[in-house]
Amino acid sequence: MKVEHVHRIETEFAGRTLVIETGKMAKQAAGSAFLRFGDTAVLAAVTVSPGVSTLPFFPLTVEYREKTYAAGKIPGGFIKREGRPSEKEILACRLIDRSIRPLFPDGFKNEIQVFVTVLSADQENDADVLGLLAASLALSLSNIPWNGPIGGVRVGRVDEHWILNPTFQQLEISELDLTVSGTADSIVMVEGGALELSEDDVLEALKVAHKGIKELLGTLQKVIDKSAVPKMAWTKPDPDPAVTARVREVAEGPIRQAINGQDKATRAASVKAVKTDILGGLAEEFPEATRDVAAELGEIEYLAMREQVLESGERVDGRKLDVVRPISVDVGLLPRTHGSALFTRGQTQSLVAVTLGTADDEQRIDSIDVAGETTKSFMLHYNFPPFSTGEVKMIRGTSRREIGHGTLAERALQPLLPQYEDFPYTLRVVSEILESNGSSSMATVCGGAMALMDAGVPIKSPCAGVAMGLVKDDSRVAVLTDILGSEDHLGDMDFKVAGTADGITSIQMDIKIEGLDLKIMKDALERARKARLHILKEMAKALPAPRPELSPYAPRILSIQIKPDKIGDLIGPKGKTIRGIQDTTGARINVDDSGLVMVSSVGGEGGEQALEMIRSIVTEPEVGKVYEGPVKSTTAFGAFIEILPGVEGLLHISELQHARTERTEDVVKRGDVVKVKLLEVDERGRMKLSRKALLPKG
Repeated sequence: MKVEHVHRIETEFAGRTLVIETGKMAKQAAGSAFLRFGDTAVLAAVTVSPGVSTLPFFPLTVEYREKTYAAGKIPGGFIKREGRPSEKEILACRLIDRSIRPLFPDGFKNEIQVFVTVLSADQENDADVLGLLAASLALSLSNIPWNGPIGGVRVGRVDEHWILNPTFQQLEISELDLTVSGTADSIVMVEGGALELSEDDVLEALKVAHKGIKELLGTLQKVIDKSAVPKMAWTKPDPDPAVTARVREVAEGPIRQAINGQDKATRAASVKAVKTDILGGLAEEFPEATRDVAAELGEIEYLAMREQVLESGERVDGRKLDVVRPISVDVGLLPRTHGSALFTRGQTQSLVAVTLGTADDEQRIDSIDVAGETTKSFMLHYNFPPFSTGEVKMIRGTSRREIGHGTLAERALQPLLPQYEDFPYTLRVVSEILESNGSSSMATVCGGAMALMDAGVPIKSPCAGVAMGLVKDDSRVAVLTDILGSEDHLGDMDFKVAGTADGITSIQMDIKIEGLDLKIMKDALERARKARLHILKEMAKALPAPRPELSPYAPRILSIQIKPDKIGDLIGPKGKTIRGIQDTTGARINVDDSGLVMVSSVGGEGGEQALEMIRSIVTEPEVGKVYEGPVKSTTAFGAFIEILPGVEGLLHISELQHARTERTEDVVKRGDVVKVKLLEVDERGRMKLSRKALLPKG
């Protein structure tokens, strides 16, 4: 019987109130939990299928949904309901999935769904780590076999002070944004970015995070002790020992030999040939156990690779543990893009293109995290077509993996971009993965940095990334540098670290075992630093610094600051003036409320012409300065001259010439263009002009 009593705990964490409540909502789920931190609140519900799945992988799905009502908003557009998940929601799904997946028992194959809903958003506290905590509690309270609970926190650093679960406002000035999940004994998942922090600083952040995780786990355990139900009975399927023994007898030697080779395709073909031969040879002997034979062949491959690494330090492609694959870099390949680079490391290859745009190209974002709409001027998009691994697959839009990898690479490059005020461009970086055999996201970081420099973007310094791996048994540990796809698949860890020569800018760790201690992570970080420095040296051979000039096909952006009360003059009635400038010059003009005017054009001439026209409209008349303009009208007492667009002054008849003038029209007529000097501007803004002051005395 499920316990349906309501249990509620209220405590303090990181200086804010944390409320945990169970037994009140979503009682038909296998487990559920309602958590509130500040005024941000989430509900997590988990369910499990009664039958065992026949899928060849563990069928866990995680959904994370933000409701706009949580922030007192109504969805925009014509359809007034939430649509497909945003990138923020997809990233939160991945965050939770990667944290909880390693803790399910090996062999458990029932379908699991974890559903996290954001019900309230205070626009101070991010709901993603709260959703992770709620999912952990819901799983622990349910009948689903799971080796939790886990805790999750975000870590920031402001003015040398570590902050647990920093607010959105604190993150804006933080040197670090790191999300960490783990058990009481070890760390399970890491994801985040930093402003070139050292490896020691990152390790210290992990220690701070783990301390906070243990505090949270103490609170969760109080609820679990009161409300958890017995776990469901399940049995790990055990193959027939006779089948296992026979497969090992005939397969261990051939597979150990087949897994080794310089080339991915050769290795894969050799392993496939061995497996096919053995499956065919044992089909008559074990006609009802084909699936068990195939599973055991996979297990033999898994153990063979791991034992080879642990025993001899030799990897399947012949490298030692700390060797980076051969690197080649080409820049400027694509003639009409604003910047491009082809980065190849072993059999992983990324073609990266950079496009420079204007403020019109910024991405507009409406989220529950802020009251209004925000914009984004730097985007990195990662594409992983099936041909990159030699496969045929359906194309169903951008995958969660592509979004996650793109965000990881974007986070690595973001801190190195120039300030928007100094380089007011919208930047889009696109990575096309042309070949993949491990660490394509880190190839994107390297290629992205090179393409930005090829485009002439003055980034602070080049950035490189590398993926570290791990093979671990009870007593032996091997940390691998620059892992292959098979080492990722058959190993225990995928630890990606990106940064410059001065420090780390992005980090991500996923594991397949129940946790890692900080000693192993310290070793991995140091090896990653050495590999990163090596990669940066190879990149510098192709292009050591950003190009001094932009591509001739990139827009040129010029700026001018005008007084806010002049914005109306620039725009003109119904936008007539600004449209006229754009039509005449071909430039694009953007004006913000502060009076900052941005002028963009392909090629510099149109922009300079537009800027000059803008100056002529908004420039304040200056006493003592000489102006040239048309005569707009004449009177008995003088002429009115337009010295600036829309700005007229009086050229009195006595200031026309040194000699006496009987009629204004004897000297100037309407339409004449004359040079005049501004003598005076009175308290009413009236301007006194002189032509005489510019003439030699006769």
